[in-house]
Amino acid sequence: MIGIFKTKSPVNIILLLVFGVLLKLPLFLQPHVPVLQKEHGVFFKWILEFLSKSGAANPFLYSFLAFTLLFLQAIMITRFINSQRMTNKATYFPGMAYLLITSLFPEWNLFSAPLIVNTILLLVLTSLFKTYNQSNAKSSIYNIGLALGIATFIFFPSITFILWILLSLAIMRPFRLNEWVLCIVGLTTPFYFYAAYLIINDNWSWGNIWPYFEVSLPYVKQSAWLAGSAFLLIVPFLIGSYHVQDNLRKVLIQVRKGWSILLLYLVGSLFIPFVNNSDSLENWVIVAIPFAAFHAKAYQSAPFRLFPFLLFCMSIGFIVGYQYFGPGW
Repeated sequence: MIGIFKTKSPVNIILLLVFGVLLKLPLFLQPHVPVLQKEHGVFFKWILEFLSKSGAANPFLYSFLAFTLLFLQAIMITRFINSQRMTNKATYFPGMAYLLITSLFPEWNLFSAPLIVNTILLLVLTSLFKTYNQSNAKSSIYNIGLALGIATFIFFPSITFILWILLSLAIMRPFRLNEWVLCIVGLTTPFYFYAAYLIINDNWSWGNIWPYFEVSLPYVKQSAWLAGSAFLLIVPFLIGSYHVQDNLRKVLIQVRKGWSILLLYLVGSLFIPFVNNSDSLENWVIVAIPFAAFHAKAYQSAPFRLFPFLLFCMSIGFIVGYQYFGPGW
């Protein structure tokens, strides 16, 4: 299996799809109906209202949507890593790693607001890289802010990513105050139109524009299975980080900046669960994207050929054990 994803071939998209279906089979066998949380934005509430009748009659719909998002994101991160030449060779390891990582925690496979936001953040990440070679990137920067503004109306804690975007712009481009202001204007655009909508419908209140926002320590129920998932998440990341650091002097400046942006992405995503936290690990799925990039580097750059195979087998064995012999999904 490792050898299959080591090459870049159109056939690998089909193989990645089959791999994902087999890996996440319990998602279809035990459908989960999403429940509104205090951190969910108004757009996600509208989405759930739209799906409520069909979802109540057939909960499989939510499983299908969740898997579609996960597979789409796996393809997106693969194309991003390959097109930006973040690794020495184009492979399907990023997509494979993303599907593996999201399978380590059952909550990361549910149809949720953070899972939808992951797609938007991938688009933002791609757009940030494109601004590197653009002499006039005002429209792209505005669209980046607008995309984050839309994401905020799906999952409100994602508004904290504005700091990551501004720092990323500082890394990719010379500092221009008008571009930063334009990005913030893009972020506030959805708020402006939603405020107009509320006023027209005589439903104006500051609480609707700026909902509940609180920073506190999340509560996570400890277990041996959770420790195993954390181990398989962190160890490949550390190995991948080592190889990224080891090869930084040999790569293009754009690639160096790219890995810096991904590291900032990871730091920013680790803060998200502390905003309007809940007892579920659902919100932590935001961290899966940057982790997948570093995991892919670990699979590709390991000095011993046996190591990626053993790591892959350990991950698959643990996931299957979690699903069928442990607490299950």
